[in-house]
Amino acid sequence: MARIGITGHARLAGDTSSLVYKALTTELRRYTGGKLHGITCLCDGVDQIFARAVIERGGDLAVVLPADDYRERLVDRDDFDRLLGKAAQVSRMPFRHSDRQAYKAASEEVLRRCDLLLAVWDGMPSREVGDTADVVATAWKDGVPVVVLWPAGARRA
Repeated sequence: MARIGITGHARLAGDTSSLVYKALTTELRRYTGGKLHGITCLCDGVDQIFARAVIERGGDLAVVLPADDYRERLVDRDDFDRLLGKAAQVSRMPFRHSDRQAYKAASEEVLRRCDLLLAVWDGMPSREVGDTADVVATAWKDGVPVVVLWPAGARRA
């Protein structure tokens, strides 16, 4: 079973969502040796695009929610609700409120559960703890293989 985690930018500009979807589906096609198991926090942007790609490839989805109030922090709650409803497994980190500590802990849990991390990352440093570059650095430190994807023409909002 391919256990693949995701990290990536939440705010994408223009047609970047479709570019990211194409890059993720192309990458996921490489993992055909068994059942695909995607692990995500279902954040806006890349996480939800990844979840959709995993489900559409027939894989199952494990969701790690950072905090009790996480849903209220999201912009795209409709997609979140739809994707959460399709998850094979949902777990919650022990935080009441979504903050940098909760995001970091949830990302570390994703890393703990995966054999490979896909990072949709523009290569820029993190603005805050738990951002994409921080998660990638933690994966590298912990020896989790990372595939960085940033399609040509992609932009952050």
